[in-house]
This record gives sequence, C-alpha cells and structure tokens, in this order.
Amino acid sequence: MAVQWKPSCSLRSPRAPLLTPSSSFPSSPASMPLLLHMAKGRSGLSYCGRRFVVLSSSGAGSGSLETGWQRWWRPPEKGLGTSNVSLSDVLWPSAGAFAAMALLGRLDQVVASRGLSFTIAPLGAVCAVLFTNPDAPAAQKYNVFVAQIGCAAFGVLALAIFGPGWLARGAALAASMAFMIATGTTHPPAASLPILFIDGAKFHHLNFWYALFPGAVGCVFLCLIQEMVTFLKRNYKF
Repeated sequence: MAVQWKPSCSLRSPRAPLLTPSSSFPSSPASMPLLLHMAKGRSGLSYCGRRFVVLSSSGAGSGSLETGWQRWWRPPEKGLGTSNVSLSDVLWPSAGAFAAMALLGRLDQVVASRGLSFTIAPLGAVCAVLFTNPDAPAAQKYNVFVAQIGCAAFGVLALAIFGPGWLARGAALAASMAFMIATGTTHPPAASLPILFIDGAKFHHLNFWYALFPGAVGCVFLCLIQEMVTFLKRNYKF
C-alpha cells in the first residue's frame, strides 16, 4: 500500500480511497512520522498539501517501496514447480538444444578436412534464445539473420583495418551494437561473432565468407529445430 499526501483539488486514482483528516487520523504534517511507522514495510508515503491518497494496496505493485538491490536482483516469476511451467516446457527445449549440438557436431566431421567448424560458442547462445523464448524479439528470424550477418562482417572489417588486438575488438563490438540498434535487429548472441573472428585464427582464411559461415548457416539448422521444438511444446504437454 502506498499513500501520497495531495491537495484537495488534485486527481486521484479511481481505486484509491481518500484519507481525510479526522479525530482518529491525524492530519498535520507533524503526524508524518506516525503515519510512516504505521505503513512501514507495506506502504510508501509522500507529503504534499492537505490529504493522503492511497495509490496502491499491493506490496508488489508499482507504488511499493523497493530497495535498489531488490529491483536489481528480482527472482523470476516462472520456474519449474510453479503453475506456469510444466515438465514438457523444460524437456522439449533441452532436447532441442541437445539435437542442435549433435547435428552441428556431425556437420563438423564433414567439413573438418577443410579446416571449418560449425560448433562455435555463439550458436549455443542462439539455442538458448530460440528454444527458451521463441516469441522474444531476439528470437525472430529476421533479427537472427540480419544481426548474425552484419556483426560477423564488422568483425572481418575491423581485423582488416586495425589488425588483431584490443582496438579491433572494441571497434567491432561498438559497430555491431550500433548496427543492431539502428536496424532494430537486436540479437545478443551475434555480438560475440566479431570477437570470435578477430581472436580465432582458424576463421581468418574465410575472409568475408565469415559473414555467412558458420553463424548464419548454422542458424538455418537451429531455426529448423526450433520449429520442431515449438510444435512439440504446443501439442505434447505433460
């Protein structure tokens, strides 16, 4: 419950009961310490004018008082064992991640003779985004592929301009962030692709082909597996 002291002409929430001065409810500003003590742990009070207005009756509502660390370290509202998450919601994404890494590992064996690899760390992060929260903006196919291609290209460009080192990493990451923000294609896993290229000598021979392989090409397989995971989650619940 949060209470706010407001003048008599001010607007108040339609759900907010009005507390007016009375013999049982002190109305002077000097009574503020008493009111704060009464509301301790349950309400937030601010003083302005002649009346108190209750803004919220829920401790978890927008009017509740929270310390900085409580806002920063807020536990999730969903999790295994709650009514919001079933066992199938956990099993199918996990099985999809296993299938994705198994498929990419098998493809590694096919292209290993050419010095190529599909199994890169950013694709593990892509699995987490696609399988756990497929409706999130970061999991939309357009965002995935535009960000993967653009960020990877910035890594190649930064290495060509600055050479290996901290300057290339910083410039590539900054350019990747600016690119995703400007195009509205925020996809966090893609931000690691330029750094992977700059520090991974085994990818240097790909040059600008790195914009497509292994990031974007790997995401094609991951998106296909995501469709299977989504179908299983919707149709086979337990």
